[in-house]
Amino acid sequence: MHQEVVPAEIGAPAANYAHAILVTNPTRWLHTAGVVPTDRDGRVPEGVPAQADRIWRNIGAILAEAGMGPEDVVSVTTYVVAAATADGLAQAMAARDAFLGGRRAASTLVTVPHLAQPAWLLEIQVVAAR
Repeated sequence: MHQEVVPAEIGAPAANYAHAILVTNPTRWLHTAGVVPTDRDGRVPEGVPAQADRIWRNIGAILAEAGMGPEDVVSVTTYVVAAATADGLAQAMAARDAFLGGRRAASTLVTVPHLAQPAWLLEIQVVAAR
């Protein structure tokens, strides 16, 4: 079971995410590595929206293989290349929200100078529990 933790002593989240998610047992956990915007043939789409879409499709495939779905995601960490942040942060958050179907997960969004491959504009890591 997943339950959003909402302490009255702190301000509301800055966007559509939860400060914390409490997961009670018995639970299976899935931790992904940083998922990047490459398809199975190694192609990388251009632009944050297309890369975010590719990453979330990759994450969906990982979740499905583990017998899970978007409803099981409890935490998201997104790394966005700083040069892509003019609209990139909003686009990355919109893609996260669309994938999660409006469900809120604990979420961290970090800007970085670059990622391991120059073509990658973002990388996303998730934790899921069922």
